[in-house]
Amino acid sequence: MTDLGIVNLTATEMVSGIKSKSFSARELMESHLEMIDLVNPKVNAIVTLHADLGIKGADLADKAVAKGDELGVLHGLPTAHKDLVLTKGIRTTFGSPLFANHIPDISSLIVERIQAAGAITIGKTNTPEFGAGSQTFNEVFGATLNPFDISKTCGGSSGGAAVALASRMLPIADGSDTGGSLRNPANFCNVVGFRPSPGRVPMYPSKVSWSPISVQGPMARTVQDCALMLAAISGPDRRVPISITDPGETFMNSLDREFKGTRIAWSRDLNGLPVDGRTTKVLESQKHVFSDIGCDVDDDEPDFKDADEVFLTWRGWGREINQGEYLRNNRDQLKDTMIWDIEQGVNLTGPQLGLAESKRTQLFQRMHEFMEKYEFLICPVSQRPPFDVAQKWITEINGVKMDNFISWMKSCYYITATGHPAISVPCGFTDEGLPVGVQIVGRYRDDFGVLQLAKAFEDRTGFCTNIPVVCE
Repeated sequence: MTDLGIVNLTATEMVSGIKSKSFSARELMESHLEMIDLVNPKVNAIVTLHADLGIKGADLADKAVAKGDELGVLHGLPTAHKDLVLTKGIRTTFGSPLFANHIPDISSLIVERIQAAGAITIGKTNTPEFGAGSQTFNEVFGATLNPFDISKTCGGSSGGAAVALASRMLPIADGSDTGGSLRNPANFCNVVGFRPSPGRVPMYPSKVSWSPISVQGPMARTVQDCALMLAAISGPDRRVPISITDPGETFMNSLDREFKGTRIAWSRDLNGLPVDGRTTKVLESQKHVFSDIGCDVDDDEPDFKDADEVFLTWRGWGREINQGEYLRNNRDQLKDTMIWDIEQGVNLTGPQLGLAESKRTQLFQRMHEFMEKYEFLICPVSQRPPFDVAQKWITEINGVKMDNFISWMKSCYYITATGHPAISVPCGFTDEGLPVGVQIVGRYRDDFGVLQLAKAFEDRTGFCTNIPVVCE
């Protein structure tokens, strides 16, 4: 087996290969480090690298195999963590000059769980400043480039993670999602990004432990690998009040399922959002797949009234809590969109928050009723394909001007506002060769069901096997 063969395996196959001694964890690690040396200079996805930790960890992983120790579900897999999550002893910048040399003395819970499951931390993946926006660039590390066309953006904010996966530099990666940051970069880079139900992956530490807006979750090249990672990072934590009590082991069960007669709703534009024709063309070309696997497909969509207000209100509230002090003390070191973001929270009033909460409850109830009729909703991930990396954000789609730097992501953040699980799965390519994903939304807390349908779609289409040009 060549080195390229090893890095092109799925994460599930890699773990199996290490446990069966088909190859060693060190061989796997060295192969990934070689890919990083080859590809990362072209795309700037992994922004902090500790190869020594990788080799040391791989040797320990091999010793555990030799001794017959009990091995975790991610045993021996190289990984790098989004530069928004704390990593003990490893630089964590949040993509901000304010934290350019910050080295935490603790790790976030998701990092601890990934490591406890046997994965080996080798560094950090790029993200925009404090994760603001679906375009991955910052003043510390610069921009991360799309591996299918380096003149284009990879999306964000988990852009470094998506690129590292697509480019075969990592087999698994963690990300986070407020307005689409797990889904959008996966969609732009032909990988899988899953926004789980709030509380499925407990977030600790956090200043807003009761909030369902921001979540952490898995990214990988296949749906099965996302489930594998979710088995490691999900499960309750008593320090997180909204954490779901289901054990992580749930996601080790088979994802295979019969879908005959399953009702799904197909939405082209989520109540009239402007969607680029190239995106629509790709999605419509694969609509038949859901019918082919037995689903009853209806053109229908929920009522997303007030979703925009709900999301922007609670996003602003979270921004002020988490980054308000930087606006007050270091305004001149923040990018303009970050300033705007935080100010949305600064300017909120008590009645505005109360009204937003009332509208969020009503939105959830409408979505719940809709999802009682349909088991799944299928819709666009992003409202257009990847755009020029020099463009900070999309200002117009189909002649409709965007209100702000995240308006072009409503197709993602409307779903955030409802609290339902959603996944981005590779769906095809535009005529220019740019990836497009499809968004599958499930019933409240039916994360497993979402993974099942996503895998069935993936099995029929196989787009996940496409290798980006930067790997050639």
